[in-house]
Amino acid sequence: MTEPVFVVDGARTPFLKARSRPGPFAASDLATQAGRALLLRQRFEPQDLDEVILGCAAPSPDEVNIGRVVALRMGCGQKVPGWTVMRNCASGMQALDSAVTNIRAGRSDLVLAGGVDALSRAPLLYSEKMVLWFARLSAAKTFGQKAAAFLALNPAVALKPVIGIMKGLTDPVVGLLMGQTAENLAYRFGINRAEMDLYAARSHQRVLAAQKAGHFKSEIAPLFDRDGNLYEADDGVREDSTPENLGRLKPFFDRKYGNVTAGNSSQITDGAAWLVLASETAVARYGLPVLGRIVDSEWAGLDPAEMGLGPVHAATPLLRRHGLALGDLDAVEINEAFAAQVIACLRAWADERYCREELHAAQALGRLDEARLNVDGGAIALGHPVGASGARIVLHALKVLQRTGGRRALAAICIGGGLGGAMLLEAA
Repeated sequence: MTEPVFVVDGARTPFLKARSRPGPFAASDLATQAGRALLLRQRFEPQDLDEVILGCAAPSPDEVNIGRVVALRMGCGQKVPGWTVMRNCASGMQALDSAVTNIRAGRSDLVLAGGVDALSRAPLLYSEKMVLWFARLSAAKTFGQKAAAFLALNPAVALKPVIGIMKGLTDPVVGLLMGQTAENLAYRFGINRAEMDLYAARSHQRVLAAQKAGHFKSEIAPLFDRDGNLYEADDGVREDSTPENLGRLKPFFDRKYGNVTAGNSSQITDGAAWLVLASETAVARYGLPVLGRIVDSEWAGLDPAEMGLGPVHAATPLLRRHGLALGDLDAVEINEAFAAQVIACLRAWADERYCREELHAAQALGRLDEARLNVDGGAIALGHPVGASGARIVLHALKVLQRTGGRRALAAICIGGGLGGAMLLEAA
């Protein structure tokens, strides 16, 4: 399991904010366009891949095993296996981890792995009452039976749609929306509204600065829709997202006592991200450049009601295994599900009692230098297409190392259901 696994290259789509209607691209469209752009600039043919692994949390019914669908659409040929993984918010990171495992096991040498979701296309569903009514209508044989079924229909109740994404963002075990779990963390760690809004505003400011400096250009593959319209930049970031403006928004998840708003939460977004992973053998065979290396990964479980602390629970044993402290990291990407969630992670690492009781550490891990955290902003400003985010933060962490001359990075993500994922990365 010490076989080196190299990241050769990567690309992602612009992250497109959902705007109360289905977006211009299905999930397979997003993954196909980004994947094609990435594969076209490689020194190998798409058919040379050993497998394609795609994470997706919410594929549409006509994209079952979306990994295979996209592999065929990208021109990988019928003989390259394509498959799909799902670990909620970390589906893209799980795809990378699965690729690493197969490369180290000797089953693959060259893998395209990543994640995608088109959350703007999350379905509206019929209620259970409406489904049962359809069943009764289907079973009716005579005119009288059909008429009775129609008369029994209460449109005001039965036709009220169930919003699919709200179902997906609600934990079925503890019955909480993800934003309510962030409220739990804010209460536990004493995080106030002003701190949340200040962090959220900083995310927007950092994305705007990164866009102006061109820091995303090397990783974004522009998109074209069916009408020829071009999408070449992340469109959720706002120049007017100041602490003052964000402070005017009303709480969304706990309207009476809460502080988590749409403005200090990640955005519902469409997007895809891919990385090319290779063994040492494949790097030599094709003469591939190397962006960096995935050194190790870790997965953790915790209370679903405090799922936002997942990065702490996954990253801590990972760092411990390699004898590293937070100060040894040159760059850290923590997916910004909520401002309160990221702040809570920072406070948990600095809290001796939490580290001792929850992480079984002898002492607090200390304070992470926030100048190294999400240096180009995060999901609050960019958006969080659930299946893609885990792959995006790995790709961007490596890009930051490349740009800054850093050596070591951490990418970590919280996962609905009470899970955390983390990857330790090294520069080329």
